[in-house]
Amino acid sequence: MDWVTALVPGGKENFNACLIIVDRFRKSVRCLPCHKEDTAMDTAFLFWNNIISTYGVPRTIISDRDPKFTSEIWTNFYEMLGTKLLFSTAYHPHKDGLAERMIQTMKDILRRFCAYGTEYKDHEGYTHDLVTLLPAVQLAYNTSKHSTTGKSLSLVEKGWNPLLPVDHLKNNLLTIHNLAKDFHDVWKKACKTAAKCIAEAKEYNKQRQDKSHMKPDFKEGDQVLVSTLNLNNLKGQKKMRDSFVGPFTIIKLIGKNVSMTCTLQALGQSTCNHSLFKATTTLSTLHDKIIGPHQ
Repeated sequence: MDWVTALVPGGKENFNACLIIVDRFRKSVRCLPCHKEDTAMDTAFLFWNNIISTYGVPRTIISDRDPKFTSEIWTNFYEMLGTKLLFSTAYHPHKDGLAERMIQTMKDILRRFCAYGTEYKDHEGYTHDLVTLLPAVQLAYNTSKHSTTGKSLSLVEKGWNPLLPVDHLKNNLLTIHNLAKDFHDVWKKACKTAAKCIAEAKEYNKQRQDKSHMKPDFKEGDQVLVSTLNLNNLKGQKKMRDSFVGPFTIIKLIGKNVSMTCTLQALGQSTCNHSLFKATTTLSTLHDKIIGPHQ
């Protein structure tokens, strides 16, 4: 499990974060709106009410070393339940690579989904927030086919595919209330957008995985983009900002690393505090097809 934080507040309770939970066996995903300021006990209750009440007590839980997950309340709570807590290291998630990749994919999906935010407007011009539309993302992901099983996550979990609201919403009614029509239009667009974002995110992650196993083909003078994964001096919400910034020019090659000028003045930012980047994980050429939310 992991959080996506710094979201635009939404819903009646002004949720500003999302807790992503991945089932390692079924590969299904739950997206639970929450608050960035939630305590360990708040998170424990959230997990109890939404996961344990439906699926039972898990044997293990894998997470990073967030203070909430390492707190005495959290550890004691799951010690009493008999759940073993496993912790991964940031950017080195070797405890469970599959679950971590799925969480990273979900973060990418949500980032792309947020980019379409202004399109979710009703007849009064009100833009529906991400919290309202999270069920559409969760439903679209869990009903899409997984590359490992070739089946939808819902089919593996339940033995049958659920009926989707979009397939049964009727447009040919003679009279329809504005609120009902808004629900129809917004949900239909949200489900279609979610499906598109999921397909793009999966393709992008496949390209990234394939590229990480290839020898980088860079040379001095190339124009490249730099991954923002470990750049902490950029403005904006870290988990919702663009995956790459640039372009920058390679001025020197050193082994498998690239020494390059990394001045971000053009973006209104300060100069990077380092100029040496690992080519296989942080750089991308301008010719690489990076699927963005508006491409």
